[in-house]
Amino acid sequence: MSKRLGIMQPYFMPYLGYFSLIKHTDIFILLDEVQFIRHGWIERNRILKQTGGWQYIAVPLKSHSQKTMIKEIEINNEMPWKNRILDQLSHYRYAPYYWKVRKVLEEAFRDEVHDIAHFNLKCLIEVCKYLEITTPICMYSDMGLTIEPVNAADEWALSICKAIPGVTSYWNPPGGKSFFDVDKYHRNKIEIQFQQVELLEYEQKGDLFISGLSILDVMMFNDISTINKMLDRYNLL
Repeated sequence: MSKRLGIMQPYFMPYLGYFSLIKHTDIFILLDEVQFIRHGWIERNRILKQTGGWQYIAVPLKSHSQKTMIKEIEINNEMPWKNRILDQLSHYRYAPYYWKVRKVLEEAFRDEVHDIAHFNLKCLIEVCKYLEITTPICMYSDMGLTIEPVNAADEWALSICKAIPGVTSYWNPPGGKSFFDVDKYHRNKIEIQFQQVELLEYEQKGDLFISGLSILDVMMFNDISTINKMLDRYNLL
């Protein structure tokens, strides 16, 4: 049976498109054996700000060298960051699904996790459980895969696809269209698809709709059925 594979770095409470990719693939892998880039989406994401516009919620990290791999990045658990994030979300309390979303977060925050990659894995699992998404999510460094040598950045996904029996299709966000050598994948009998998700407007606090916020914002204002309809609105490029 052919399988669709999705691979992304482990993001913190990412936007709706990330979860659409999870939902519509058969296996989803978090690639944590590549270099960590500061101020990306691994340790932070965006939510509405009480006074208008948006703000970051962030997980504090311990100091590390520039070339540290994602899997080695540790959380600074000496700071009360979990309570800070919950406080930053408290202005959503008038949103229809605030208490349900808070419960999801509290479950994700329940255990102390020391590295950001596995913490984000836990967050993704809890959100997927809430949204009734059943795609298995795996941490690359935990899988013990033996892959072919990676000689270019776009070969990580190709080598992983070839190492997993049954994978015939690789799905990626549309930003990768200029990055991946499609012919390289086709020569190895791997179909590559670029998933463009339609980010629809929904009733959101404030007069001006802000697109592309964390999935937490979507969950605050929409029920599970509506969110799944949003996740299903995409085109393959």
